[in-house]
Amino acid sequence: MIFAAILAGGIGSRMGGTDTPKQFLTLGDRPVIVHTIEKFVINNKIDKIIVLTPKNFINHTNHLIKDYIGENDNIVVIEGGKTRNDTLINSINYIEENFGIDDSSIIITHDSVRPFVTHRIIEDNIDAAQKYGACDTVVPATDTIVESVDGETISNIPVRSYYYQGQTPQSFNINKLNSLMCSLTEDEINILTDACKIFTLKGEDVYLVDGEVTNIKITYPYDLKLANTILEDNHD
Repeated sequence: MIFAAILAGGIGSRMGGTDTPKQFLTLGDRPVIVHTIEKFVINNKIDKIIVLTPKNFINHTNHLIKDYIGENDNIVVIEGGKTRNDTLINSINYIEENFGIDDSSIIITHDSVRPFVTHRIIEDNIDAAQKYGACDTVVPATDTIVESVDGETISNIPVRSYYYQGQTPQSFNINKLNSLMCSLTEDEINILTDACKIFTLKGEDVYLVDGEVTNIKITYPYDLKLANTILEDNHD
């Protein structure tokens, strides 16, 4: 089976000026998270969409889905975790308890605040996860990357053509992901930033999927303004 996990567990502390998590802010005529979920609803390869939110937003999220998308048995809303990786673990636990996991089970993990993910990106993630076991959506770095160890002076300026900016989805064979997660040491867990890091820490290959420059993550107030502009352009 193929599962999509929409990671909406964050509270959006960097958005500023609002107590509402950024995934629930309005983009165009509907909440950001609704735009994101809709991209996965229309893909008929996905068997179940798991939306993971803060506990006190579960009912609110269910109401939004009902109001904007309608009744849909393929969508479930469950509680996320304290960290991104805890949220990922919650999604895998839900899958295992309700459906079971076999060697062909795939999970597509995606930020709830990347509402412009395309059908092509999702399809490429499914194909790559099935073929290679792990993939990450990326775009080539366009700015020069500057490394500074002390935060005051330049330590290194690496070759830009070797570097990419990570987006989501990140997609995995669930059994392979589970196995690697169970083998992590406490020190390794403490330095995790995303699921692909689990694979690189263990020397496993992660296949690159081409992203899109419009597949932006809404983190700051400016991002929401940019997202509204992209939305308007898409409707023209």
